[in-house]
Amino acid sequence: MKTLTKAEEQIMQILWDLKEGVVKEVVESFSEPKPAYTTVATVLKVLSKKGFVAFKKIGNTYLFFPAISKKEYTKFQFSSLLKNYFNGSFPKMATFFANENNISINELEEMLKITEEELNNDEKLD
Repeated sequence: MKTLTKAEEQIMQILWDLKEGVVKEVVESFSEPKPAYTTVATVLKVLSKKGFVAFKKIGNTYLFFPAISKKEYTKFQFSSLLKNYFNGSFPKMATFFANENNISINELEEMLKITEEELNNDEKLD
């Protein structure tokens, strides 16, 4: 999997929210100033070539939809961040964010509790 450019990621965020959409719907989902229709169409073509977006032809138009889930991409990005900036150490990363954001002990404990719950939920799904 490849890292997306900022423009590609913006469009993927919109597609993940929409579930599917034509170029016009993607453009309309942007806040002002909206990008040009042709720009969005070009980025969607690039995303399709990269394997992030799939499409169906319906009449004279194309319906685009995500080919990978937001969770898959988030996992890839998070793993890359962990590997490239923290030598694969989650405790180093957590310490960095705790220090940078002045997180309290109570907030850290809450994070641990939520993490344990998520891990337990994931185990139940497997």
